[in-house]
Amino acid sequence: MKILVCISHVPDTTSRINFTDADTQFDTNGVQFVINPNDEFGLTRAMWFKEKQGASVHVVNVGGAETEPTLRKALAIGADEAIRVNMNPTDGFSVAKQLAAVVSEGGYDLVIAGRESIDYNGGMVAGMLAKLCGANFVNTCISLEIDGQNATAIREIDGGKETLSTSLPLVIGGQKGLVEESDLRIPNMRGIMQARSKPLHVKEPVEATAETQVKQFEKPAPKGAVKLVDDVQSLIDLLHNEAKVI
Repeated sequence: MKILVCISHVPDTTSRINFTDADTQFDTNGVQFVINPNDEFGLTRAMWFKEKQGASVHVVNVGGAETEPTLRKALAIGADEAIRVNMNPTDGFSVAKQLAAVVSEGGYDLVIAGRESIDYNGGMVAGMLAKLCGANFVNTCISLEIDGQNATAIREIDGGKETLSTSLPLVIGGQKGLVEESDLRIPNMRGIMQARSKPLHVKEPVEATAETQVKQFEKPAPKGAVKLVDDVQSLIDLLHNEAKVI
């Protein structure tokens, strides 16, 4: 089985976020970037298939040279090869088209993407990728088993879970539950050393028209000042007349 794991290069959630050029560009100065958490769950599940079923695991990212340390981390975790599509990922549809070209060229049986990335939270790329590839698709996937060309997946739905039977080729949008946080892997020294010699291929993008454009970023409004009260009646009055929650 040949697996492709889509890796997004996203800011660490502890990073301080700022914008430049009249709030039209994200300021990357001082920002630590990591593997998108939903993608990391998927990568860990792919490593399980590699160890238990002999699958080969490739990782792919659409981005500039600055994303290569994130791909190298994925290689250090255990992926066999990495691919970077040399394009600035500003639009979900154009990213999906780049990934579809990689899938078509590589002949992958299973594509594991995150449900969404934690920077733009678009949640659209995995579904569009499946459509472009003509593959089956399971989103919000929290469990995946593969037996030959058959797959059993469990996905999260409103108010519960749904178990699905499908077949390869398959694209999933994974999230926490695909593996548990305790199963996530930290690269060891041997993995880091091996990652230096593993292939990292750089591909030029295929032609794709962006369907969306970022006009401006805006930070959430700052939190209001905290008010301290020392009696129940004052608290009830504030909740009723000011917060208007009762």
